[in-house]
Order: sequence, then structure tokens, then C-alpha cells
Amino acid sequence: MEDIKQKWWDWHKKNPHIWIEFQEQTYELIKSGVKKSSAWLVINKMRWDHAIKTSGDDFKISNNFIAYYARMFRATNPEHQEFFTIKPLKGEKDYQ
Repeated sequence: MEDIKQKWWDWHKKNPHIWIEFQEQTYELIKSGVKKSSAWLVINKMRWDHAIKTSGDDFKISNNFIAYYARMFRATNPEHQEFFTIKPLKGEKDYQ
């Protein structure tokens, strides 16, 4: 697990725009009245948007990284603690 987390963190530092967009998309869901959702939904919406709005390189983000964006959103937005359901990752004893 630590290896994947480190890979995500290294990738995240090189791609801060993904975090910004992830937050924007999540806030859009929240503002629309959605009470709970999935980080997978947010990332796949981003993939969809990039596929139809851009040309050139494909928008790529590893599925292994999605859980870390949900965790980071939860950590930086305590008022939305319940928006994403967080399950322990392999090797993670418990996640509150």
C-alpha cells in the first residue's frame, strides 16, 4: 500500500491541476444537493470531460489513485466528512 501511496503522492505533486478539478467537480455535486457520492464518479466525469473537450494526449489517472483523492478531500473539507464513503485499503488497518 505504501508503494502505491508514494506513487500517487509523486504523481499528485506533478499534476496539481487534477486536485483542483477534483475539488471543483465534487463541490458542484455538493451544491446540486447530492449528499453522498463516489470519488470514482468524480474522476470518471473528469475523464469524460477531457475526452470530449480536448485533443492531443488522453487524460490519464490510475484507478489506484482515486481513493487517495477521496481521502484528501475528506481531510481538507471536514464539513463534508460523510460525502465520500471511505473503506480501508489493502494493508490499512482502519480508516476513520
